[in-house]
Amino acid sequence: MIETVIIKNSGHLKQVAEKIYEGERLTFQDGISLYNTDNLSLLASLALFAKQRISGNKVFFNRNFHIEPTNICVFGCKFCSYKRKKGDKDAWDFDIPAMLDICRKYIGKGITEVHIVGGVHPHKDLHFYGELIREIRNILPDVHIKGFTAVELDYMIRKAGYGIEQGLKILKDYGLNSIPGGGAEIFNEDIRRKICGDKAPSQIWLQIHESAHNAGLPSNASMLYGHVESYEHRIEHLDILRQLQDKTGGFNAFIPLKYKNINNSMSSIGEISTAEVMKNFAVCRLYLDNIAHIKSYWPMLGKNTAQMALNFGADDVDGTIDDSTKIYSMAGSEETSPSMTVPEMINFISSAGFTPVERDSLYNLRF
Repeated sequence: MIETVIIKNSGHLKQVAEKIYEGERLTFQDGISLYNTDNLSLLASLALFAKQRISGNKVFFNRNFHIEPTNICVFGCKFCSYKRKKGDKDAWDFDIPAMLDICRKYIGKGITEVHIVGGVHPHKDLHFYGELIREIRNILPDVHIKGFTAVELDYMIRKAGYGIEQGLKILKDYGLNSIPGGGAEIFNEDIRRKICGDKAPSQIWLQIHESAHNAGLPSNASMLYGHVESYEHRIEHLDILRQLQDKTGGFNAFIPLKYKNINNSMSSIGEISTAEVMKNFAVCRLYLDNIAHIKSYWPMLGKNTAQMALNFGADDVDGTIDDSTKIYSMAGSEETSPSMTVPEMINFISSAGFTPVERDSLYNLRF
């Protein structure tokens, strides 16, 4: 079964490939070996095999839009191109009526998810965002509300005077359905000190996601890569996620997020190559054997690179977006106004050789 012609000079890689075909879990060193190979043909073959074992030829998408309440933020992450200070010409800080006006545009449009993330505002707590959730539910009663990175949740819950478990229960009672995966960055604390030293430590991110899973709030996970981390740091990050998924089973999808170097204080380090992006997708698919879906987030990658990632293990491309997010366009993404109609999304997937499948936020299929 193993194509020995492409691994004939790589003894350990052959062992890794055998494990993958047999469905065995990879070790830390196996992951490092995969990162250290430049054999993209092998990585694509293995990652496609692993993807097809989980989801066949299907690639998933949904109908969604984003609300980004503010880009004013108490933190100063060096990789961030999004943060602004109050009074800056390109800062925004929406009140609840303004955000509800955004939602009203989607009445009767078949939207199934609203995704809410933004800066960590210094003056807004859990109840502000809870009221927003409740009012969205009144306007779009059937929409799935996915909201707030763990970093946002940590701040808004503490500001309201609650512990994590109680705060998440309150938000769920307001109508929150799940939480996204942002804010994980890299779990290694030495790297975090270099790129986001004032942000909540990795243990807070992990505690919030574990508590969310225990409260019946599924989530996604992510990793920001391609900056100052090593392959060892990436595998450490993936290994921690895999362990938490073993414990809770609450992660729906994993999103590798490539560092973009425009308009931030780390711009001098440059960006990694497309080949490195593909390698990372493959290794993530192979190492995260217990997280069903790997997302190729097209507003960040650009359409061409996002399509390519489908051949390296990704089986989800997120959604229609409708030009409702600025996080990556402000960081230099080629998708400056990200939006696709459902027919465009279907063509986007099928033209890459895969079967497009519309899903809801929990990967229930929609036909």
